[in-house]
Amino acid sequence: MKILLLGKDGQVGWELQRALAPLGELRAVGRADADFTDPESLRAVVRAFAPDVIVNAAAYTAVDKAETDAAMAHNVNAVSPGVLAEEAVAANAWLVHYSTDYVFDGTKEGAWVETDAVNPLSVYGRTKYDGEQRIAASGARHLILRTSWVFAPRGGNFAKTMLRLAKERETLNVVADQHGAPTGAELLADVTALALHRINVLGEDARVLSGVYHLAAAGSTTWHAYAQHVLAQAQGHGAVLKAGPDAVQPIAASAFPTPAARPANSRLDCSKFSTSFDLTLPDWRHHVNRLIAELSAQGNL
Repeated sequence: MKILLLGKDGQVGWELQRALAPLGELRAVGRADADFTDPESLRAVVRAFAPDVIVNAAAYTAVDKAETDAAMAHNVNAVSPGVLAEEAVAANAWLVHYSTDYVFDGTKEGAWVETDAVNPLSVYGRTKYDGEQRIAASGARHLILRTSWVFAPRGGNFAKTMLRLAKERETLNVVADQHGAPTGAELLADVTALALHRINVLGEDARVLSGVYHLAAAGSTTWHAYAQHVLAQAQGHGAVLKAGPDAVQPIAASAFPTPAARPANSRLDCSKFSTSFDLTLPDWRHHVNRLIAELSAQGNL
């Protein structure tokens, strides 16, 4: 396979460079070579490589900033994926695109399935859903993978923020009424590669796999319990913290207002993906524990 990876320097993109390399000829490009703020310019990037698969890991993910930067978020999250989908059709290529739990309003009690009605609460969520719709309307063979609470050793994330604050403060206040599954970029990259391998083996018969999938780690937690788990793991690796797990105080999301509203329930039912690609998604703690172990090995706890 000839694979064009866009957004190579993000958390997911960085892991995808590793995971996709064994599948064939990989061309990985970043912001300098693929400007998502100028969607039409992406056509030349695709045509120059003529890929069999386009993997789009680029996105505008500054959720709060998007509330006042809607035009930019729209170009990156909606218009650009639509352009990539059109080019995928022209090249007879597959398009893999990552979306988000933020397309939902969080009011459902159980886990969200792919056919549930969307109702994004933020500019970010609306632009990501717009991107999904443009891909579907293009007729391109695609995997739209909705995920949640992404983290990686590279870049900033919630776990690393909690570790930093636990060294500085005696207590931490963390939201306890939002539910989801922390999902490692490493996991997303690995299962994307396995899915593409399956598609490659099936050839034309793989068309039936085209569609929207939920893809997140198994299980669920709250930000509060997630923080407690991270700190307990860190202490187990010898980290010296002012605030241990018992010093993490639960608070309501309403006590921590943000410009963009977050869904209270981000739990995603991933059974469609697991069944379609015959893969088992590990519990969220698996990759969180690996993250803490890696930070420890690097001397960064």
